[in-house]
Amino acid sequence: MDIRILGCHGSDALLQPATGPHSCNTCGFLLNETLLLDAGTVASKLSMIEQGQIRHIILSHLHFDHIKGLPMLADNLSEQMDAPIVVAGLPEVIQGLRRHIFNTDVYPDFFNIPTPERPTFTSSYLKPGTTYSFSGVDITPILVNHTVPTTGFIVQDRSSASASAFVYSGDTFSTDELWHEAKRIPHLKTAFIECSYPNSMMDLARMSKHLTPALLAQELRKLDRDDISVYAYHLKPAYKDQILRELRELSIPGLTVLEEDQTLMI
Repeated sequence: MDIRILGCHGSDALLQPATGPHSCNTCGFLLNETLLLDAGTVASKLSMIEQGQIRHIILSHLHFDHIKGLPMLADNLSEQMDAPIVVAGLPEVIQGLRRHIFNTDVYPDFFNIPTPERPTFTSSYLKPGTTYSFSGVDITPILVNHTVPTTGFIVQDRSSASASAFVYSGDTFSTDELWHEAKRIPHLKTAFIECSYPNSMMDLARMSKHLTPALLAQELRKLDRDDISVYAYHLKPAYKDQILRELRELSIPGLTVLEEDQTLMI
């Protein structure tokens, strides 16, 4: 699988480190050029031609930092698509999108325009534990522990002789089923695990149901795989330096912090 990191932080921010300005963007992972995993960042990182190649969008949950790229994408493509883009997620996610975003008050209803017969977006409900095929990639949503209905995903590409898979935590606090299911996959190559706050903000992490470096280490022990690469993502930019220090102090083999504009082959 080819994975292009459009955004991987827990908020948008322009940081000013000594090495020069660095733009942090919210989560959007483009798989094999046609499948988008979460939609926090889309249109600002892709050309019009690249946006037009997207056929499926898989959403982990309804929080704004994971969906906010959808309106601009729809605006850009509404008169150019040969067929609607499928937006898939839990029923609560799809219903929430239509009720709170594409409701004609906040934004036009791109599930019905340009015409109800040929809209920009069409929807698909995901059932946890069921495997779906989107753009030739198998997606299995697994419920995780967040403040709203949220899934992580096990993502598998079995189209080649050498099958590959990764696990994407979504936004989560301590959870179990996702790691239990992922650790059984023999061709698991990578884990993307959120890490939003430093250890000193454990109370906020617990209240908002996110991970800290210490909690990330506990989740990795549940996964119990020392043969995979691990990427921490969803760092809140305001606390990034502190989180980076604490992650380094864990000395976890294979642990890397994800950054925008990386392209990974898994």
